[in-house]
Amino acid sequence: MTNQEVLYSSKELAIFKTVFEDAISSLSPSMLASCNRLQVAQNILSRAAAGERDPIELGLAALANVKV
Repeated sequence: MTNQEVLYSSKELAIFKTVFEDAISSLSPSMLASCNRLQVAQNILSRAAAGERDPIELGLAALANVKV
């Protein structure tokens, strides 16, 4: 991912927030470390920066590379 500025609409931000919250709520309590929360957010924003807006696809990407 490059360090380009990206602007998202309020509707897009609401989708990202929902995807993030759903992904975090699916994790067990032992996996709720801040590093995993950061990874989930980075995964969502990385896919969003590539143009993905489908909540299902974003949700699948959200949990990639999350540490047990």
